[in-house]
Amino acid sequence: MDNNLTDRAFWKAFWESRKGLIFYLKPNYVFGDLLAKLIKKNDIKSAIELGGFPGYYTIYLKKYQNLDTTLLDYFVHEGLVNELLEANDMKRDDISIIETDLFTYQPEKKYDMVLSFGLIEHFADTKAIIKTHLTLLNPGGTLFITLPNFTGVNGWIQRTFDPENYSKHNIASMNLELLRNIYTELGLTEIEVSYHGRFTVWLENKDSSSAWAKFVTKLIWVIGKTIVKIIPFESEFLSPYIVTSAKAK
Repeated sequence: MDNNLTDRAFWKAFWESRKGLIFYLKPNYVFGDLLAKLIKKNDIKSAIELGGFPGYYTIYLKKYQNLDTTLLDYFVHEGLVNELLEANDMKRDDISIIETDLFTYQPEKKYDMVLSFGLIEHFADTKAIIKTHLTLLNPGGTLFITLPNFTGVNGWIQRTFDPENYSKHNIASMNLELLRNIYTELGLTEIEVSYHGRFTVWLENKDSSSAWAKFVTKLIWVIGKTIVKIIPFESEFLSPYIVTSAKAK
């Protein structure tokens, strides 16, 4: 499968340009409440995070849910992972790491939960990348996938002020009906697909963005936050994320 919208060089440059990567993961880390409910409901003991370098959720789920966790990614900088572990009062052997191409990897074991956050939208064939997740999932296991929602206000910010980054995303994958249909076609059950988060916008490359881009983004952020305080709901237009979950048979 060679329809990846990014390559190793892209990810190396991406991570080397990031600032603020290392921080302490608080118990209320984003999606943490949703994950806690699924873990309790389905008695999950092990989890693998796909494409998740530097391993925020691999570390979070080990730290706060005491799961047997593994990080699998095409590009892993062990130094950064070790820094993140240390910042969270953890050691290298607290988690497992697999650096490999997901599409050629032959799994040595399967897991109760397979997760990815902001991964599937970097591939042209959405069904194929989701299907690959299932090769690592135990029978009856839980699939949890999130992706950004670039079909509303935040998408306009990305498209207008960071078209290069925007082009690395398969916008067509950010469709609730498409995702629900794919899960159904793959034989999954207990399917949940929804927009998540009331409102936020961001600039992926904020430090290199123009003053005008930062001003407009901040202005829209303030207006949007005001609107959702008055009318608190999640929607395609305002919500920053799409969250999905399902179970294997």
